Amino acid sequence: MRRVLIANRGEIAVRVVRAVAEAGLVSVAVYADQDADALHVRLADEAYVLGGSTAADSYLSIEWLMAAAQASGADAVHPGYGFLSESAEFARAVEAAGLTWIGPSPESIDKLGDKITARRIAQSVGAPLVAGTDRPLESADEAVAFAREHGLPIAIKAAFGGGGRGLKVARELDDVADAFDSASREALAAFGRGECFVERFLERPRHIEVQVLGDGTGHVVVVGDRDCSLQRRNQKLVEEAPAPGLTDEQRSRIHEAARDICAAVSYRGAGTVEFLMGADGVISFLEVNTRLQVEHPITEAVTGVDLVAEQLRIAAGEGISFSSTPEPSGHAIELRINAEDPGRGFLPSPGVVTGLRVPAGPGVRWDAGIEAGDTVQGAFDSLIAKLIVHAPDRDRAVVRARRALRELDVEGVATVVPFARVLLDDPAFSTDGFAVHTQWIETTLMPRLEAQRRPEPSPAVPLRRIPVEIDGRRVMLGLPDELLRGLAAGGADPAEAGPAAADPAVLEAPVPGVLVDWLVADGEKVSEGQDVAVIDAMKMETRVAAHRAGVLARGTDVGGTVAIGDVLGKIE
Repeated sequence: MRRVLIANRGEIAVRVVRAVAEAGLVSVAVYADQDADALHVRLADEAYVLGGSTAADSYLSIEWLMAAAQASGADAVHPGYGFLSESAEFARAVEAAGLTWIGPSPESIDKLGDKITARRIAQSVGAPLVAGTDRPLESADEAVAFAREHGLPIAIKAAFGGGGRGLKVARELDDVADAFDSASREALAAFGRGECFVERFLERPRHIEVQVLGDGTGHVVVVGDRDCSLQRRNQKLVEEAPAPGLTDEQRSRIHEAARDICAAVSYRGAGTVEFLMGADGVISFLEVNTRLQVEHPITEAVTGVDLVAEQLRIAAGEGISFSSTPEPSGHAIELRINAEDPGRGFLPSPGVVTGLRVPAGPGVRWDAGIEAGDTVQGAFDSLIAKLIVHAPDRDRAVVRARRALRELDVEGVATVVPFARVLLDDPAFSTDGFAVHTQWIETTLMPRLEAQRRPEPSPAVPLRRIPVEIDGRRVMLGLPDELLRGLAAGGADPAEAGPAAADPAVLEAPVPGVLVDWLVADGEKVSEGQDVAVIDAMKMETRVAAHRAGVLARGTDVGGTVAIGDVLGKIE
């Protein structure tokens, strides 16, 4: 390997750029239109445009990614996490082009990425499992039948999903059909496939995972374990390593199960095997993520293993640099810094980061995809950075995290930092009273969180491409549309219009995104607080509630793109 194309953006692309540089290789970034000046583009050795401004026509486009690989002369591809990182189709396309895929074999991705097949493999090696279906559901009726037979609550999950997307929990029989429809729709939007399966849901569970490395020949090494129980919308916000409060027997069991599951498919590269542990100590296999995890830095902190460097070694045929599970040293905590407003139910908060002060000092690591002046893009994930702290023990890690958060200052967008500050002082997060679970944030902590000021809407800066001639060669030049309009107007300022009077009937979009569903018919009576629409915002579905009672008149079609404050319709 000499030139590595990084098929991703943001924080993880920056992380891989740095690892590639330390390995003495050339990094090649790719970017959607609005990422033309993003941090990962500025740091990479080279960068190539993918075109388009949505995930579907940029970072999820195998055609455009392979074109960029060919144009750049890359001989390897690192997929990062999310997007196409768990796509067997993409892995096959990379290998078919004669390039090195820095990840598991397509066959392993097929087997473990399909959660139903993964359950069968887990069952075959004796991993702990709760009741669930062994094939995709054909309809919501089948989910209802499963709930009647096995009881509630149940979890409906995207068979090809991950990261909490395409996962819905139903606690009432009347909610099962809606949960199935929502999970299928969200999975189709995020992963291109809407198949779902169902299994019993462990109430108030902890989320525990095991980091593994495989050399592709059947040799698998467990690197360590993590607790990722603190989640909202089934997506992680805080992680720590090693997982606190496990007995030696529990830790040994999940390590062995993770190793056996991955060895069964001759796993290659970095991967994570996830488990749920109920309040009664019952452990159940959840899924395998056939990629690097967002939270990999905490395992690196307590083991000294550079997981991205190991990925590069394994892909180059050099194998794993160690042969057994390292003894963890101290304790590490990762706080995801998302552009979301916890006081508004963790609504996404895209916009311009007008100011940024980054924490530093002993035991502090800052992995980010943005700098001051950068824009958090509404079309992509809300994660902008990760704050990782490491200390000799858990109590001192919590103290260090508090100190680091006091130093951190992000201006211009709402973030989850206020939530993190409240969390670190909560008795339920203390070492002696550790009592958090996957629904703890939403059921216990959220009512105590205050809303932040809404950010100013970030200006849309689409690129317009025009052909120009340079030294007799025709090239395409991409310029911001705003700049071209200004040039066409001779530099004159546009006329300023006075503010329009607010219409109390207007139903506004609370987040930017795509309107994916209307939950009520046009002309139907609604009550105040009733959910009436669904917006897909920063890869998560957000329900829009009626701001008053009345008759709904729709104003936006399904599939339409909206910004914060745009008119969705009216309630007269």
